[in-house]
Amino acid sequence: MRRPLLAMLTMVVLAVAMVVPVRADFTVVVTNKPVHALVATVMYGVAEPRLLVKGSSSPHTYALLPSDAAALNEASLFFLVSPVIEPFTLKLMASLPKSVQVVSIMDAPSLKLLPRRRGPIFDRLAAHGGNVDLTGGVDGHAWLDPANANVIVAYIVWVLSRSDPVHAGIYQSNAKSLHARLEALAIELDSELRPISHRPYIVFHDAMQYFERRFGLSAIGSISISPEIPPSAKRLIELRSKIRTSGAVCAFAEPQFGVALVNTVVEDTGVRVGALDPEAINLAPGPNLYFTLMHTLAAELTRCLANPT
Repeated sequence: MRRPLLAMLTMVVLAVAMVVPVRADFTVVVTNKPVHALVATVMYGVAEPRLLVKGSSSPHTYALLPSDAAALNEASLFFLVSPVIEPFTLKLMASLPKSVQVVSIMDAPSLKLLPRRRGPIFDRLAAHGGNVDLTGGVDGHAWLDPANANVIVAYIVWVLSRSDPVHAGIYQSNAKSLHARLEALAIELDSELRPISHRPYIVFHDAMQYFERRFGLSAIGSISISPEIPPSAKRLIELRSKIRTSGAVCAFAEPQFGVALVNTVVEDTGVRVGALDPEAINLAPGPNLYFTLMHTLAAELTRCLANPT
């Protein structure tokens, strides 16, 4: 009886010895919810990254809290998207101690980046990959294409593994499962969105370009150039004219911006009003948020753009 018991105890000891200890001094901070979800999934079983822009706050207009500054100063890694869509990070990066490694997901190798579009009207050919007018700079909402999300995940794994090599195996294993889920997500959304791909619509601001191009959707314009800049009277007149001549089916507001304004733009046009949340403002953070976000966007587009019953 002693030998089986001894063997069992030996196995338990070996299993415990193989458990990799979590580094108490290794902390990760991430700016926005979609990227935080990807980082959290890769880090699952090791540690939970801290989310910087919480609740209903928007990365476009976020103001850093003292508690955030304190957490960042002690962080090992700081993942951000881009100062273009996270203006508060521009000065912040210059003030962080050298011990904090700052990582922009826009630097991920092989990431497919799109230029920012200008004007209230998006050319239909441009929406499907043709020429487009540029404002200069890059559209920062790259996570909204699942193929880009896969590239971002690979970059996250590379950065984490270099900074915390003890847990590199866990990061790589988690990423392998995540890559498979992202591939399945793209196939599922392709099928779900195909029936509405030809139906034109307008958005509040041009945050959905990556999603639109990946799934062949027909956005024709945006109400605002950016959430911080209210549209001019001229822009609204141009949009109303485009709505009437294009057969636009829906106009989409965003949770923190523009519901009243969208209602004004589409008044007496017969265009339906919906709401898209490309930055996951209304979603609870966590490892599954990215998939919830993408399914929610697809469901709202389908709801508003599908033929009325």
